[in-house]
Amino acid sequence: MPLSEARPADPLDDLVALLRGKRIVALTGAGCSTESGIPDYRGPETRRRARNPIQGREFSRSAEIRQRYWARAVIGWERFSRAEPNPAHRALARLEHAGQLDGLITQNVDGLHQAAGSRRVIELHGTLSEVACLACGAMERRAALQERLLAQNPGWLRVAADLAPDGDADLPAERVAGFRAPPCLRCEGPLKPRVVFFGENVARPIVDAAFALVDAADALLVVGSSLAVFSGYRFVLRAAQRGTPIAMINLGSARGEELGALKIEARAGEVLPRLAEALGAGATAAPR
Repeated sequence: MPLSEARPADPLDDLVALLRGKRIVALTGAGCSTESGIPDYRGPETRRRARNPIQGREFSRSAEIRQRYWARAVIGWERFSRAEPNPAHRALARLEHAGQLDGLITQNVDGLHQAAGSRRVIELHGTLSEVACLACGAMERRAALQERLLAQNPGWLRVAADLAPDGDADLPAERVAGFRAPPCLRCEGPLKPRVVFFGENVARPIVDAAFALVDAADALLVVGSSLAVFSGYRFVLRAAQRGTPIAMINLGSARGEELGALKIEARAGEVLPRLAEALGAGATAAPR
């Protein structure tokens, strides 16, 4: 075949060559879930809306901010909770069940990795499926709280709003004033989703468990993260310091991409199923 007719190189071939036979750990971000209909903080549409995330200290101190959060979250949760795993989540689960992936660290709070069948998941930023009382620490399922929120605010779901990152929604401030946020069932204290808001620290045991997973890996695969937040970027730094090969799959630039052995600019749902098949994980669903 003449050189001019040679088939273009497929970056997947380099990714397969880098990861084959290695103990892989994945670090996933919001770009892994956008194909399930969950917006991210740094995607084109989110940047267009110029939206600021909730700050943890402000949430804890201000009843007004908590009221605004829960007023929006009631609407966001209805759509967020119906999201289903996409091909990227399912491919990662297959890689784990095939023994190719040791586990994954996720910056996401949607639980879609577990829903896809992944078993060893470290949730850096917690989960939206639970809420905790800021006063006594009592836990409640988010689905149960949703029922209470709707009972105290009948007709609220008829309010028009756009879905925003992490189960939130964009809602005009003037609509929030009359919203009633239910208190803790045990002590009537204020409730907070069991997530790490911006400005808060990830619990030390969770960070240590994630570092241990990275330290035991032969390769780190970053999926759908710009790594703009240090809570995820630190693991790329750790892998680089240890000489562990780093591969990235992300649309758009990523912090520290110069530390990686390669980067594929594509959707995770397009690349990961092909990677799983090439590494012998097949195309069947992972067992639950």
